[in-house]
Amino acid sequence: MERIRLVHGNGGKFSHELVDKYIVKYFSNPILNELHDGAVFPVTNGRMAMSTDSYVVTPHIFPGGNIGKLAVCGTVNDLAMMGAIPQYLSCGLILEEGLPIPTLEVVLQTMSDMAQQAGVSIITGDTKVVEKGSVDGIYINTAGVGIVPDYVQLGTPYIESGMKVIVSGTLGDHAIAVMGTRYGLDLPDTIQTDCAPLHTMSHALLETFGKNIAFFRDPTRGGLATTLQEIANSAQKGIRLQESAIPVREEVQAVCQVLGYDPLYLANEGKMIAIVRADVADDVVQMMRTFTEGCDAVIIGDIVNGNAGKVGLQTAVGGIRLLDMLGEDQVPRIC
Repeated sequence: MERIRLVHGNGGKFSHELVDKYIVKYFSNPILNELHDGAVFPVTNGRMAMSTDSYVVTPHIFPGGNIGKLAVCGTVNDLAMMGAIPQYLSCGLILEEGLPIPTLEVVLQTMSDMAQQAGVSIITGDTKVVEKGSVDGIYINTAGVGIVPDYVQLGTPYIESGMKVIVSGTLGDHAIAVMGTRYGLDLPDTIQTDCAPLHTMSHALLETFGKNIAFFRDPTRGGLATTLQEIANSAQKGIRLQESAIPVREEVQAVCQVLGYDPLYLANEGKMIAIVRADVADDVVQMMRTFTEGCDAVIIGDIVNGNAGKVGLQTAVGGIRLLDMLGEDQVPRIC
């Protein structure tokens, strides 16, 4: 089996062979194919959004996806949550000496497929190879840029008391799928990563509801609880959640109960939180449900007067549990 060697990262003949034979093979487009150290690309009038993220998930391949799928969807979703229409990505690869090239090809093929699905082009990048043991197989960084339409107005300053908090689907799927593979657990086949691009759904919602939508965010590391705590702190508003309304798959809940995990703090890679005006909340949920990525969308809480900066969970037994940000990591290296 052919494997990555240190010479693949020295900038010489083998580096060019790696780029030509594999990178360009999967990412080919007119801008990338010029093989400059950067990229020049056209822009339209209006605002631009930019985001970057690094991906170190282990194992690299897990039920429903791999690190390449995360690397595209994660950055596409970060742009989408800012109200942007994603346009271009960069891709930085850090490869471990000895990485099987067939594994690299699986990752690159997935990145190509997801970029096509998301309507973005990977137009520049970089590859480094480090000694065996210096990294765990493959790390990926992607940066992305997108166009923000003029009608988009999102941010914590627009969050008002009385607004509704919506989540687009079940929580904890991604973290449990990765964890199960990592530790060799015999989990049901229905537990798979939720990793998916959210840009089509987010764009449709903004086109339809405009400024009735105040805020988007995808609850990745730290899960729903940490994300909402960040929002409450930034907006200086209180958030009240209904525990009975928060969607978690039965099989995910069962694993969490056995292992002592709290699904409210588990990472998701294909879910979004929307904070919207109360009079359009039901319509927003119904539109979300027309998309595969939002088929389990539901209203889970409200923005409230008082308790600024706090997130309270109305429990099934009638008490209030205050949710804080994630402390110790339940499942590390899940993205």
